[in-house]
Parts: sequence; C-alpha cells; structure tokens
Amino acid sequence: MSTKLGRRAFLGAGAAATAVALGGLNRQSAQAQFRWGQNRGRVVNLYSSRHYDTDEQLYESFREATGIRINVVEAEADQLIERIKSEGQNSPADLLMTVDAGRLWRAEQEGIFQSVTSSVLTEAIPSNLRHPGGLWFGLTQRARVIMYRKDRVNPSELSTYEDLVDAKWRGRILTRSSTNIYSQSLVGSMIAAHGATDTETWARGLVANFARDPQGGDTDQIKAVAAGLGDLAISNTYYLARLLKSDNGEDRAVAEAIGVFFPNQNDRGTHVNISGAGLVSTAPNAAAAIEFLEYLVSPEAQRIFAEGNNEYPVVEGVAIDSVVASFGEFIADPLNAAVFGRNNPEALRITDRAGWK
Repeated sequence: MSTKLGRRAFLGAGAAATAVALGGLNRQSAQAQFRWGQNRGRVVNLYSSRHYDTDEQLYESFREATGIRINVVEAEADQLIERIKSEGQNSPADLLMTVDAGRLWRAEQEGIFQSVTSSVLTEAIPSNLRHPGGLWFGLTQRARVIMYRKDRVNPSELSTYEDLVDAKWRGRILTRSSTNIYSQSLVGSMIAAHGATDTETWARGLVANFARDPQGGDTDQIKAVAAGLGDLAISNTYYLARLLKSDNGEDRAVAEAIGVFFPNQNDRGTHVNISGAGLVSTAPNAAAAIEFLEYLVSPEAQRIFAEGNNEYPVVEGVAIDSVVASFGEFIADPLNAAVFGRNNPEALRITDRAGWK
C-alpha cells in the first residue's frame, strides 16, 4: 500500500572517550560539558549528527515541558558510532540521532541500540519508518526526487528512476558520489525492487548519462543544473526549499529555475528516507530518553521539524511547510527503511563496479 503526501498531512503506510578522535564535534567535549551522573534521570545525553540549529528549539521546548535537559554532542554519524563503541559500558550516551536509514543500520550492526516498547511511538510512526524490533524510529522523512531545469526539460519527459538510463538523458544527469549514503540508500531501494543484477545494469546506464563525475552535495547539483552544466539532478527536496527561502537573491534565482518531479508515481512510489534515533543499549537515563523520543513524535515537535528544516513529518495530520507543499503531492515508496538501509553495503559494491565514483 502506497503513502500519499499532501499539503496538510503526511499520511503513513500501514572513560575511554578521549581515545576517539572527534574532529567534527561542534559543542564542548563530553566530560567537560555533561558532568556525568549529576541529575541522573533529569537529563538526556544526545549524540546527534543532525547539524541543524533549528533542532535547538526542540530541546528547549522539551525542557520547558518536562524539566529534562538535553545535553548534545554533535559529530558525523560514523564518529559518534565509534565513540559509543569506545566508551563501552561507561558511555554516557542515551540516544543516537542521525540521518539516513543506512547509518541507523550501521549503528544497529554494531549493537549500539536496545529495543524500545512504546505504544506512543508505534501508534504515531508508520511501520515502514521504524525498525521492526523497535531498535530505532524515524522522526522525519526526506523525499529523493528528480529536479530539472524548467526551460530545458518538459516534465512530461520524466517518469521513473529506471527511465534515467534512457539515451535521451545522455550527458544530462547530475548527482552525488556513490560514497554518499543518500545515493546508497536510493540504490538499496532499487535492489529491493529489482534485485542486484538488474540494479547493476541500471547503475551502469545511469553513469553513462552523467553530465560530469559526481562532486559536491545536493545543493551543488541544483546549482549546476541552474548553471546549465546538466539538465537533471537527483536531490532531496529540502535542499531546494532552503534555496527558495534564502535571503540571498542569487540562491532564490537558482531555485526558481528548477522544477521538482516525483518519480515512480504509477508503481512503487518515490524513494523516501528518514532521519531517526535509537536508545543506546547502555543508556544511563533510559526513561527520560524514551520520554524525549515520544515528545519528538508529538504534533508540536513534528511541526518544528517540518518548519525548521523543510522535512516531511512522520506523523499523520501535521502540516507540511508551505514551500515544501508547493512542490505537490506524491505517492511514497512504502518499503521499510530497514530494508534499503540493510542493502547499503551491496549498493556500494554495485555502484563501484558500475563506475559511479
């Protein structure tokens, strides 16, 4: 059963720490900042790879509602996973929050998470957006779409991810590197739909249609299309929304030249990824951490997610940001995020063989 994304709602389908180098830390180092053990049960120690200032509003709203303080360490997901492993039984981490199901899968494989049983979470979050065993939960959704230069592509020419290998797109497609986890998860969803052999054939065809070797992030692909370096980009929608909302007139001009197309609307639907979180197996403040997870699927928190970073809510009935809503409604692929996350290693092997750099 597919998932319909509309303007008003996203409707769901059925002390060793210092031994780890964390160059990406944005906040104070852990021992100095957290004062481990003080006010235990009234703090949540959050390790997060979400680098969005608007998330601060979530932490403050939760503190005001409950009196529980959120202590945050920010770094890249792989660094945080290694940190928790190094800290072992003494880890102060209560929650690991990250983007992309592939990274949640990596943390799961390392035994970092413990299962959570919560009717609040299971009733609020569609089953395809959370781990079947309660090890992690999707908190926001990101649609990975085809973006096109409005004056060079008629959207009637577009249809599916599969069609991107057509010869008409030769030298016209821009996307991230295959080493980027967003690319791996998209390919992971293709493996689930078509199997490894056919997906490798598709990946080779896609590479043949690249306008240039992959470089940069999604914003770079969008800007390159606007600059005429290619005609199509594979990108998450929230990057375009950011440009449309920018105070920089040049950014807005770039965005206004770009159209959004949701692929596969007549079959399985558009690939949708998540950001999410799981309870660390050694969490010293587990009860407070679960309370925070449950808060994150409240209408208030989902609204903050949606408006703060232009992501799609996971909870039915929460309004989508108006700029994101202007991209239109679409059918989302109901594939469980655990499946394409699990497929990421195979996806990387396939793209390596296909020459997707």
